[in-house]
Amino acid sequence: MASPRSSGQPGPPPPPPRPPARLLLLLLLPLLLPLAPGAWGWARGAPRPPPSSPPLSIMGLMPLTKEVAKGSIGRGVLPAVELAIEQIRNESLLRPYFLDLRLYDTECDNAKGLKAFYDAIKYGPNHLMVFGGVCPSVTSIIAESLQGWNLVQLSFAATTPVLADKKKYPYFFRTVPSDNAVNPAILKLLKHYQWKRVGTLTQDVQRFSEVRNDLTGVLYGEDIEISDTESFSNDPCTSVKKLKGNDVRIILGQFDQNMAAKVFCCAYDENMYGSKYQWIIPGWYEPSWWEQVHTEANSSRCLRKNLLAAMEGYIGVDFEPLSSKQIKTISGKTPQQYEREYNNKRSGVGPSKFHGYAYDGIWVIAKTLQRAMETLHASSRHQRIQDFNYTDHTLGRIILNAMNETNFFGVTGQVVFRNGERMGTIKFTQFQDRREVKVGEYNAVADTLEMINDTIRFQGSEPPKDKTIILEQLRKISLPLYSILSALTILGMIMASAFLFFNIKNRNQKLIKMSSPYMNNLIILGGMLSYASIFLFGLDGSFVSEKTFETLCTVRTWILTVGYTTAFGAMFAKTWRVHAIFKNVKMKKKIIKDQKLLVIVGGMLLIDLCILICWQAVDPLRRTVERYSMEPDPAGRDISIRPLLEHCENSHMTIWLGIVYAYKGLLMLFGCFLAWETRNVSIPALNDSKYIGMSVYNVGIMCIIGAAVSFLTRDQPNVQFCIVALVIIFCSTITLCLVFVPKLITLRTNPDAATQNRRFQFTQNQKKEDSKTSTSVTSVNQASTSRLEGLQSENHRLRMKITELDKDLEEVTMQLQDTPEKTTYIKQNHYQELNDILSLGNFTESTDGGKAILKNHLDQNPQLQWNTTEPSRTCKDPIEDINSPEHIQRRLSLQLPILHHAYLPSIGGVDASCVSPCVSPTASPRHRHVPPSFRVMVSGL
Repeated sequence: MASPRSSGQPGPPPPPPRPPARLLLLLLLPLLLPLAPGAWGWARGAPRPPPSSPPLSIMGLMPLTKEVAKGSIGRGVLPAVELAIEQIRNESLLRPYFLDLRLYDTECDNAKGLKAFYDAIKYGPNHLMVFGGVCPSVTSIIAESLQGWNLVQLSFAATTPVLADKKKYPYFFRTVPSDNAVNPAILKLLKHYQWKRVGTLTQDVQRFSEVRNDLTGVLYGEDIEISDTESFSNDPCTSVKKLKGNDVRIILGQFDQNMAAKVFCCAYDENMYGSKYQWIIPGWYEPSWWEQVHTEANSSRCLRKNLLAAMEGYIGVDFEPLSSKQIKTISGKTPQQYEREYNNKRSGVGPSKFHGYAYDGIWVIAKTLQRAMETLHASSRHQRIQDFNYTDHTLGRIILNAMNETNFFGVTGQVVFRNGERMGTIKFTQFQDRREVKVGEYNAVADTLEMINDTIRFQGSEPPKDKTIILEQLRKISLPLYSILSALTILGMIMASAFLFFNIKNRNQKLIKMSSPYMNNLIILGGMLSYASIFLFGLDGSFVSEKTFETLCTVRTWILTVGYTTAFGAMFAKTWRVHAIFKNVKMKKKIIKDQKLLVIVGGMLLIDLCILICWQAVDPLRRTVERYSMEPDPAGRDISIRPLLEHCENSHMTIWLGIVYAYKGLLMLFGCFLAWETRNVSIPALNDSKYIGMSVYNVGIMCIIGAAVSFLTRDQPNVQFCIVALVIIFCSTITLCLVFVPKLITLRTNPDAATQNRRFQFTQNQKKEDSKTSTSVTSVNQASTSRLEGLQSENHRLRMKITELDKDLEEVTMQLQDTPEKTTYIKQNHYQELNDILSLGNFTESTDGGKAILKNHLDQNPQLQWNTTEPSRTCKDPIEDINSPEHIQRRLSLQLPILHHAYLPSIGGVDASCVSPCVSPTASPRHRHVPPSFRVMVSGL
């Protein structure tokens, strides 16, 4: 240890070094002399103090050689150090002492740095403080041992956050802000632009990891979310892609300039640049750093223009080298004046961004020593500062406390320490048109952010959003579309009302009466209910509240279901009545009233109600909101639209719809069956089978197509509502028109034709030909096989009935022949007259129910009475002559009226009220007598 020197005496020259040290010095002198000739002495260019001034030795540790990359930092700050020492000496701040800065080259090597430190301790004077520390590794090793030597170190270039640990480095201070000092500035910037969601991208290096960890602590509790934290070693592209996948818009990067080029190339590939993204990265890179790393970036096939495009607009954060305020500093000069002096003094030596901090650091040392001397002078110990030695804990503590009290305005701003950390000024720069422009600065002492007006430029019309602004937009039905379809629905309801008026007004007309007017009213009611459901399907969240919408889900389902069943149930019920009458095999009296049809329709509706009530009780329909993938804003704003769509759903929607569809399908199949079975009923007023078939076909096809298209377009409410509404309008309209338009036309043109049998004339002509030839049925079957297949069985049954009647008539005839009062058969010359009477051509279809009967005709022609028979006929055996022309003519005269009365009421050819015997050939066939057992009563038609 060097012994303390006496006060007021010039210190003796340093003791001669030992041979190894001398040899090392001789080897280093050629390198140190041109760079730092003041090593082991005063700083270069500083005026030598008078011999009577005792020195206050300061140990200077920094890299100085050209072989070390950071040696330029040491060489660049020496002009600033010389300026500070000269100004301090001129102001006699430490009178009667002077600063003696002795420089030692650490070469940024841990071993060489430690050796330089220990050599300075062993062979040099007693150093009061340590000035320097550039390389983090060397600085941290030395700073950790300072407490044992009672030395306080002040660094001007060590920014590593590791040194902020005061438990480990209690005697370490620095005039340069730490890398962590940018985090409060970043926080202030985020708050300024209201960015509350960020992501971090960090290179796997301790320096950057520590900054990120500190940033996490700074942002915690500040209502700013770090949505994603990514790190990388060599390839940042994967991390960049993850950031994009997590919708990170504001990226806080911590990486060196070599990796920065790769990061921005990856950002270009992922399209993470431009108006939607903001990169915030370190601002301490070398000027035009992108030019230096461009070659390496090209190795990853990143073009220069792509790199510059991705870099455009990034914000760099770094400490401010010099204060921008034009205020006189502690030296009496403004920062701008100092900068000019520095540039003049460095004379060919490259500048260093740390020169201002080195300059202020010398002033910090001087002020600290001054306060320490004042403290010693005020104490009762009367100890002198030059009496310091490395074991003097008291003086070491005095210097430490004096350092903590530092507070003055220097060329780098306000110099204040908080836990050994410099509370400095942080600047913000932005990359604009291939150059960095200062856009703002943060004052750590005042905790204020000042943005320079109109300097920061964002690539969009406004600052980027911190995330994709998701505007949840309810997809609603277009009001014009709803209005158009509602108008069409109203027209349909007006048409249905017109049909209802027509049906009620003409309910007593035979045409309408035979078509069941009450069932027609139900068909119209069902159609109007179906129309009404369209209004409810068009009401969504834009018209009604959520609770009301949920109620509408149930109401519109009930209305449409009940309307469908009412319309088609009534149509099929009246068709069933026609089927029941005309398919009555036993030909017994059958009365089917409208009340029974209403019961059938009510039963169908009861099934519907049971299904709907169970549905509502077990699994009711609820309002559900489906969220779709985001879509870009049509207006081009930096927002995304997330469409929302309301649905009426429940837990087992498929099962309930399957039950409803199955029931409706069975109902449609039943209607098709009835339409097929009654297709040959030739009374238009009764037979709607053709129109029912057309209606079922159109409704079935449209429902299938509509259901499929509606399911495929469920994410497009306008299209879906349009399809559903048009299907309902089409089905309801086509059904009503097919049921009522033909009746309307017929009632206006030929009301009687609809109530008559259109096949009557054709059938009688066929029967006449049957009397002439036994093969006529075969001919008809060959010509109309497809039409007569359904009638063959019925025809066979009727022929069997005729045969039985023939036998009964023959017995009666035989009995009449055996009586004395019997008459002879009709003469042969009367055959033509009887044929004229019994021919179908003479049958009338008048509605007045003519009063003429066959009996009157016989009264007018007495010669036709049975008592005028030929004698020759009486002597023949009746059984032998059963097929004689006389027998045939006689059977026809008796059978045709009976059969006519037995069958024509079923097909509308005779009134059910006709009970008078029809014996006249000239009378209407409707008034021929039929035995009561073969009559069919049709009620309610």
